[in-house]
Amino acid sequence: MAKKYIVSLTDKERETLQAIIKKGKNTTKMKRAYVLLAADTAADKPALTDQKIQESYQASIRTIERLRERFVTEGFEIALNGRPSYQVRERKIDGEVEAHLIALTRSEVPDGHAKWTFRLLAEKMVALEYIESISHESVRQILKKTYSNRTNAYVG
Repeated sequence: MAKKYIVSLTDKERETLQAIIKKGKNTTKMKRAYVLLAADTAADKPALTDQKIQESYQASIRTIERLRERFVTEGFEIALNGRPSYQVRERKIDGEVEAHLIALTRSEVPDGHAKWTFRLLAEKMVALEYIESISHESVRQILKKTYSNRTNAYVG
């Protein structure tokens, strides 16, 4: 079957890959450099088959295929370094919610309970509609940050 994505490196790209390999650090980047050089069709020698690349560099056939595809569709830098990861989440818990939680810890414990628990606080925050939903772990993290000073009371 003919390869759908053909790697054709420029001289500058080839030099960059060889410099990475020359550094000798055993990293994912170095493995990608080896695979891209082996798959290169623009060099004086013909490209190795995916099977030969797999045997030589211990990379799965699928990894080799994805790397060639990423090189052709997204470019040299993305193929070599991978996609940048941006994990942007809007904060659900702001200062106002934290203030309500801290005030709640200082309030009277509901009947039938000896002390506030993280789960109980989370349930009460939702019941009082301070927040739409909150996990007991989020409550724990907020209180850990708030009560890091040992002189403060601790809930748990």
